[in-house]
Amino acid sequence: MATQSTLPSPQPVRNKLVRRGGVDRSQLIRHAAQGLFVALNLWLGLEFIRWVGSFQQAGGAEITRPAGVDGWLPIAGLMNFKYLVATRHIPDVHPAAMFLFMAFLGMSLLLKKAFCSWLCPVGTLSEFLWRVGRKIFRRNFALPGWLDLPLRGLKYLLLGFFAFIIGSMSAEALDDFMHAPYALVADVKMLNFFLNMSLTAIVVVGLLMLLSVFVQNFWCRYLCPYGALMGLVSMLSPVKIRRDTEACVDCGKCAKACPAHLKVDQLIQIRSAECTGCMECVAACSAQNALQFALPPWKKTPLAVRWTRRAFSPLAVAALLACIFFGFTAYAKVSGHWQTNLPRATYVDLVPSANSLSHPGY
Repeated sequence: MATQSTLPSPQPVRNKLVRRGGVDRSQLIRHAAQGLFVALNLWLGLEFIRWVGSFQQAGGAEITRPAGVDGWLPIAGLMNFKYLVATRHIPDVHPAAMFLFMAFLGMSLLLKKAFCSWLCPVGTLSEFLWRVGRKIFRRNFALPGWLDLPLRGLKYLLLGFFAFIIGSMSAEALDDFMHAPYALVADVKMLNFFLNMSLTAIVVVGLLMLLSVFVQNFWCRYLCPYGALMGLVSMLSPVKIRRDTEACVDCGKCAKACPAHLKVDQLIQIRSAECTGCMECVAACSAQNALQFALPPWKKTPLAVRWTRRAFSPLAVAALLACIFFGFTAYAKVSGHWQTNLPRATYVDLVPSANSLSHPGY
């Protein structure tokens, strides 16, 4: 009579002991990219202040306006982009805003919301504040789900508002608006706002900064319409954080490290519009190739092998961001569509009285 074996059947053994080799430098590289972009924006700001100052007195030196400050005019970038799509003509007022807007969209289309976590100065400041809060209080605070979810919807409501207004404008209306005195010196009005902030503005900005100390990326998570747009575009990105379930050791470190509070340890790939491609989860992972910022697999071979072949290293991410940024900038400059070419006499009339100029709709 045959006897039935009492030995347990073989089970697949998961490798729980393989650890990441070497030192992960993703955050060092990302912080270096943030620092360089902040330095670039500080230089642009100082040059812009010099340019505005040259109109404060008669006979001031002629200084070239740094067109890069258009990057701080996202609404102008969106309006000019709509004008380009509608007319197939590049606008002549704040064209740099449009090219930078397109560059940042391109980054999101290829590398998730990497612009937000690798380049955006506001994102860099926000990250600095919550890290200060963590150092002081040993932790950051997460809002309860019933409050977090509706608050996250605010940035999409703001985006929808701007998209509706701009989407309802004809190409002629957009062109008229951008050539109105208000729009011509919108950058000057923005500078004056920050240099001469009212008590109300100081309180609001101070409150947002204080909240950012306690809650990770408060402004970015709940109120930034620009980040909302980047997040929606990033849903189309083929590059995502991908998890190999066989290599994963279920330690949960990735989820704890994620600034967006995503459940990285429970998902195969991160599709969320909240993922900024910061790679903090990858840096926190202790298992070799368990997490990677990668393209989809393309061969039916073990996952770790597929991801290793198509993964993006931190240096590759930084290099691609630089190529997109400088590529769009170089094209705009070479094609003659970077500067707003207005006569200096126009600026002489408008810059000193910028604060008195009202919105064309009023």
